[in-house]
Amino acid sequence: MFISIDNLCFCYDPKDRALDGFSMKIEKGEVVSILGPSGSGKSTLLRLFAGLEIPCEGTFKIEDRVIFNDHSFVQPEKRGIGMVFQDYALFPHMTVAENVAFGLKDMKRSEKKARVKEVLEIVELGEFEHRYPHQLSGGQQQRVAIARAIAPNPNLILLDEPFSNLDAELQVKIRKDLRAILKNQGITAVFVTHDENDALAIADRIVKLKDGKIDSVGRPCDLLGAQSWMPKDEMDARQDEETLVGV
Repeated sequence: MFISIDNLCFCYDPKDRALDGFSMKIEKGEVVSILGPSGSGKSTLLRLFAGLEIPCEGTFKIEDRVIFNDHSFVQPEKRGIGMVFQDYALFPHMTVAENVAFGLKDMKRSEKKARVKEVLEIVELGEFEHRYPHQLSGGQQQRVAIARAIAPNPNLILLDEPFSNLDAELQVKIRKDLRAILKNQGITAVFVTHDENDALAIADRIVKLKDGKIDSVGRPCDLLGAQSWMPKDEMDARQDEETLVGV
């Protein structure tokens, strides 16, 4: 199993667990959505994976490497995990290319330039490398944030409410594009959302959280009755994809 999470717990208050006994396994290349309302614990879970919070108990492993348990804790910068923030968190004084290159360490200049060019092509922003974030649309800024996250070839990408700042029409397109990028690159991803449409459009598996505990886990079509309310173009695209891969 690529990722293993066992009995993960977190307390903001000693008497009240914000996350209680979260356990699951994630396959390499799988896209998992953590779905739940505000206060359900989904953002806390993401922060624990990223190393921004310390659990009170539990174990998190990636490819048998212990990221944290009762005896060890790998610092965030050493986890090999990329993150796309809700507000994109792009550096306004840096160009698109400079933003993407920011996380590329221990690489020669020529290698770094080639990798930036490669990932910008993946997100279809190859002609925007010299622009600044304020010169981009919201959807383009999100693509830059995704490119920056995938550039170092992370083991896992975390996405925090990835579409909340986009208008409804753009959300539909970006959902489809993001899933295609993740699947084409074989990227393992976990994203949190309160929007069922986000989960349906992107996830291979959905984990519904309630009051810090897993309420249910399953495929989108099993868990949420996907075909009853998924936008038609997304539903058709998803069915075509599943036919191709033999799901």
